[in-house]
Amino acid sequence: MEKTSFTSYQKLVIALIAITQFTVILDFMVMSPLGDILMKSLDINPGQFGIAVSSYAFSAGISGLLAAGFADKYDRKKLLLFFYVGFIIGTLFCGLAPNYHFLVAARIITGLFGGVIGSIGMAIITDIFAIEQRGRVMGTVQMGFAASQVLGIPIGLYFANIWGWHAPFLMIVVLSIIITLVILKNLKPITKHLELKTERNVFEHFRHVLAMSNYQVAFAGTALLSVGGFLMMPFGSAFAINNLNISQDQLPILFMVTGVSSLIIMPIVGRLSDKFDKFKIFTFGSLWAIVMIIIYTNLTPVPLWVVLILNVLLFAGIMSRMIPSTSLMTAIPDMQDRGAFMSINSSLQQIAGGIASVFAGYIIVQKDKFSPLENYPVLGYIAAVVMLLCIWLVYRVNVIVKNKPTPKKAVAETL
Repeated sequence: MEKTSFTSYQKLVIALIAITQFTVILDFMVMSPLGDILMKSLDINPGQFGIAVSSYAFSAGISGLLAAGFADKYDRKKLLLFFYVGFIIGTLFCGLAPNYHFLVAARIITGLFGGVIGSIGMAIITDIFAIEQRGRVMGTVQMGFAASQVLGIPIGLYFANIWGWHAPFLMIVVLSIIITLVILKNLKPITKHLELKTERNVFEHFRHVLAMSNYQVAFAGTALLSVGGFLMMPFGSAFAINNLNISQDQLPILFMVTGVSSLIIMPIVGRLSDKFDKFKIFTFGSLWAIVMIIIYTNLTPVPLWVVLILNVLLFAGIMSRMIPSTSLMTAIPDMQDRGAFMSINSSLQQIAGGIASVFAGYIIVQKDKFSPLENYPVLGYIAAVVMLLCIWLVYRVNVIVKNKPTPKKAVAETL
């Protein structure tokens, strides 16, 4: 039986990828709790704030597509450092923004660099870890999302209330600079993919990866996975406050409890994904999530503890979908295509999410800013249908992975 335990260096790589993901996700997540402060400080309306938020997602998606052709042409360590430094500069501009237009420009810059970091991290993971290990790796790396929920809202509001809305961005800059220095010193070059010579230039490489039928199945699956989440996420807080009568003071508790539960659930799902069939775990998680979404979106005012329990159960289903599906997606591309594949995959995820958010905005109706949201259950039903379609697409991905010859051992260049 092949050994699937982690070496000390692999553990370091997991930690570095996880914490870079944490800073990137925190940078995105911190905009939500700052919404009220930003609208009042910059004298902007909700529509303008929405543009400030979505500008990051769309620029991140575009940058991923532009970077795809270059993603397999360089040492992945150098690529990670380049985009991470760009992300730090963009976040610094956010922390120094004197007005709304400067902030939007800074968010675009941040998205252009930050949107590629996730795909580079996934390529590094795929190069270094065997498929039998990736469930646990993804479970750990994706804890950055949960950690951003636990830390992003409370810390972001805490610093913003003391020093103003610029402070959370400057905090992220300081943390990211420290991480950059650790990566520079401790992460080894990742160049094994460069040994697989290809005569294709940057544009031909991009076109080649985009045209592969097996890759297209994975791209479609990733896009739909993102759509299901982004349909509901932008209006989650508004629904909790206006429909469930959760107060502004209780909202951080809701995010924190959900985030802490995710920190516990994610590693468990990751281990289960490595131990059992990933597609079966995904299917179970999807069906569980569908049931919980329909229940949650049709809720009327209930006590806070009921909302907390339902949120935890809902996110358990969502995490049981994302971790095994992400692990399967990483097994699709060949080594020489991984960087481009991950960049395109990440881009489609961002763009699909942005489109879903815009679409959801047309579905949701609110008579005034204090009245309950209408048609939120409609978003729940649409998300449920999308999740059912995802099961079919991920099944196709699973078949492709099972029929694909896999190396007996993970790349040992850095072990």
